[in-house]
Amino acid sequence: MSAVFDKPSLRQRLIPLFLGFDGPLAFAVLMLVAAGLLTMYSSGYDHGTRFYDHARNMLIAGTILFVVAQLPPQRLMSFAVPLYTLGVALLIAVAIFGVTKKGARRWINLGVVIQPSEILKIAMPLMLAWWFQRREGQLRPLDFAVAGALLVVPVGLIMRQPDLGTALLVLAAGLSVIFFAGLNWKLIAPPLVLGLVGVALIVWFEPRLCADGVHWPLLHDYQQQRVCTLLDPTRDPLGKGFHIIQGMIAIGSGGVTGKGFMAGTQTHLEFIPERTTDFIFAAFSEEFGLIGNGILIFSFLFLVLRGLAIALDAPTLFSRLLAGAVTSIFFTYAFVNMGMVSGILPVVGVPLPFISYGGTAMVTLGMGLGILMSVARAKRLVPT
Repeated sequence: MSAVFDKPSLRQRLIPLFLGFDGPLAFAVLMLVAAGLLTMYSSGYDHGTRFYDHARNMLIAGTILFVVAQLPPQRLMSFAVPLYTLGVALLIAVAIFGVTKKGARRWINLGVVIQPSEILKIAMPLMLAWWFQRREGQLRPLDFAVAGALLVVPVGLIMRQPDLGTALLVLAAGLSVIFFAGLNWKLIAPPLVLGLVGVALIVWFEPRLCADGVHWPLLHDYQQQRVCTLLDPTRDPLGKGFHIIQGMIAIGSGGVTGKGFMAGTQTHLEFIPERTTDFIFAAFSEEFGLIGNGILIFSFLFLVLRGLAIALDAPTLFSRLLAGAVTSIFFTYAFVNMGMVSGILPVVGVPLPFISYGGTAMVTLGMGLGILMSVARAKRLVPT
């Protein structure tokens, strides 16, 4: 009789918290975390406490992942409107009395200095997934127009700061939800064709468009210079083209096997700018070479494919759209960062997930992974 009233052990109480966690997704994350810690130790050992701060940020992100994973998707849906409203309100506050650093007004001091645009990386897909869940079974063109308006407002406020990198990430997250919701290809194709034509025209007329005194509409001067520098880094090799040139040198000098851990000359002689943040992929490539890059890219691809599998297997439209959007965020992060460091995309200040230094971005990644775990967990715990 006493056994009925025996208090469960700590192990028995903890096991239910981990039931349903997706093992393959956790494996991919652990691979990336290990790569991030190794690279940060090497590239940031003379940056004060960078390595320890990076490890602390990972622990915080892991804690957030664990907490968010305990929440069922239905509970996450209740946060959509409040979180989106809060994020947009903070973006408006940033525009009015935000903190300016390096010519950009992206932060706000609320006792702690935060970057509200990071909230929208999660709030945007949450909000759009909530909207399409409410309209399930009766989607009309007007519903997609409303979704577009919900997306344009925060993206416009973020671009105004200016912060093109974060604006692109929020835009990608929002567009992925709209696409997965069933947007007709006839509406997708024209913008894609126009974009490709625009890129072709810019490349063709590059000498004229990038001449001194020529200003492009809708872009700030520094953004225009980044595009022109991408097309021809040698136009200013010691100035605006320095980042791209040194990044490509570091990647190429790593060869097949790399120069070895802590042995990267471009990294430790400080030729690579921002070697612990935006350009950390160059530092990783120099020390671990083509083989290391292959393992890193495989880990990212595995994470993305596993995220898409979780989305396809999700039990509701909301969780399916949300998981798909979060997965697209990880893909966009990795693709844009590696592309800009390799010289195939403009430098836009996008970190490499789990590898680059940054507290706010790490928290966002932790929330995103928690959402994927929550969706996977909900499916696994549904009785069959």
